[in-house]
Amino acid sequence: MFLPVTLELLGGFWESLKVFLLTLAFSLPLGLLVCFGSMSKFAPLKALMRCFVWVIRGTPLMLQLIIIFYGPGLLFDLPAMPRFTATIVAFAINYACYFSEIYRGGIESIARGQYEAGQVLGLTKGQIFFKIVLPQVIKRIMAPMSNEIITLVKDTSLARIISVYEIIWAGESFIKKGLLWPLFYTGAFYLIFNGLLTVLFAKIEKKLNYYRG
Repeated sequence: MFLPVTLELLGGFWESLKVFLLTLAFSLPLGLLVCFGSMSKFAPLKALMRCFVWVIRGTPLMLQLIIIFYGPGLLFDLPAMPRFTATIVAFAINYACYFSEIYRGGIESIARGQYEAGQVLGLTKGQIFFKIVLPQVIKRIMAPMSNEIITLVKDTSLARIISVYEIIWAGESFIKKGLLWPLFYTGAFYLIFNGLLTVLFAKIEKKLNYYRG
């Protein structure tokens, strides 16, 4: 029985992994755009972005999933988007807002004098950002980013709220067969994957140790 259960859970884990990877692919760049908007000198855009981030960070991801999947049909009589697509949209928006605040904190932590030093050296704004500021920002945000990414691994289980198949669903399906242990077995998949991510981020942080500013 162990092998069939493992194969079933691997199928569920693959679906969870797809949610994880697609969320990162969309939320990391989107978070940077939201960050720039929340730091904009154009007051209306800045206020709009900060209000949006406040709403998304202040409400549960579960609620956002439900609204994005059911909202268009109930409010505007529009056809519902596919469940998996709705999951990625909700996750990407949610995590983009969290990432944007991490980006913003990292950028704002760089001393103004470093920008001025770059200008004295004759560097353009782009060169200052990419050659001086960005490497230090990456170093400073690595720890909070790794925490959010590991949280994302566990949050993928929320996809089942709108009936998207994932590993917890796969494990829970065995309860109908009188088996509870496969549900606990799913924890091993999360632990191993998060363990690998922890090792990966530790190595990245070690390589970035030369930026201690």
